[in-house]
Amino acid sequence: MFSKKPAPAYAVSSAAGSGRFADARARALTAIQNPWISAGGAGLLFLLTLTTLVAITGDPKAGAPSIRISLAQAAASGAGMPGWREALAPEGAEPAVSTGVYDLSEGPIAMAHEAPISGSAFITLPGGGVSDAAPSISLAPSPIAGLTEPGPGGAPLPIIGASGRTPAEAYARPFTPNGKPKVALVVGGLGLNAALTRKAIETLPGEITLSFAPYAEGLQGWIDLARANGHEVLLEAPMEPADYPANDPGPMTLLAASSPQETVRKLEWLLSRATGYCGLTNYLGSRFLATPAAMTAFSGALKARGLAFIDDGAAAGKGAGPLRASASRVIDDDLSAEAINQQLAALEATARTRGQALGSGFAYPVTVEQAAVWARSLSERGFQLAPASALAHR
Repeated sequence: MFSKKPAPAYAVSSAAGSGRFADARARALTAIQNPWISAGGAGLLFLLTLTTLVAITGDPKAGAPSIRISLAQAAASGAGMPGWREALAPEGAEPAVSTGVYDLSEGPIAMAHEAPISGSAFITLPGGGVSDAAPSISLAPSPIAGLTEPGPGGAPLPIIGASGRTPAEAYARPFTPNGKPKVALVVGGLGLNAALTRKAIETLPGEITLSFAPYAEGLQGWIDLARANGHEVLLEAPMEPADYPANDPGPMTLLAASSPQETVRKLEWLLSRATGYCGLTNYLGSRFLATPAAMTAFSGALKARGLAFIDDGAAAGKGAGPLRASASRVIDDDLSAEAINQQLAALEATARTRGQALGSGFAYPVTVEQAAVWARSLSERGFQLAPASALAHR
């Protein structure tokens, strides 16, 4: 028989402590099971974590690449044009998707009366960004003094300045050749899709020229933002294709059979949509570009206003008078990354042979993505990325 002995003092103390711990744990488990208390605790933990991160970095977005744009600069030309504010709006504030129906009058653009703007906008680049895609320079805001006159209804039209300076020169991106073969690229169709337009502006190197549809909502704002990011800009002129009117480029399309006066009237309407572009490019136009009389009227009007004409290759050898450049290939007729890369490689081969080459593409997501990747290592392959204006000549 084993006799029952009293427990030692340290065992009694330990048992008492264990009992108190068990009671506390039970109370804690009961509290955690309460949904209001658990939610509050999770929120408190999140706030404590966020506060710690901000205290360490000094900025909750410190890891994201960004640029600062002067709002006064962005508004300098936009104060008299609608839309510049919309171009700086966050993605969530974009206007509704276009229905494809245009509601444009032939009259002037309404002049907005807005309060003076100051301060700056801090823009976080999407997709992580890369240093090669950041703008190396910011182009001067438009309009530049002395390079406009009142157009239809008072909207500004580009003119050659009193000193002989042309809009083609003033609004082109500055370029200094370094002796390497020059490669230029125009990415067009911008302004109609806000997300793609913003992506092209913010992720493509500033040396890549951007062209905008004249029907874009907030057109002046997009052009201002593009120039603030270092891009020179072209305005797209809708021109009659061979299958017109089944394939209609849009209102104010330049028609092959129009009189010179009618061509100039429509052209002035297009030119009055915004300021800050160094020239025009074609949107479609196989019939218009092949009609000598139509091209004579068009080219003469551009030359008189000091603008360049840089086409997608459809007008090669046509349109004497203004500064001219024609693309040697369209890089995205086949919308696959592999096909676009092959076209860009062919563009390099042309530049190596001829000393320069110009490509043209549309702002499809795959085009913008592949062009951005291609441009990053272009210099390493022995080429100089150039704005399209650097390849233009008379």
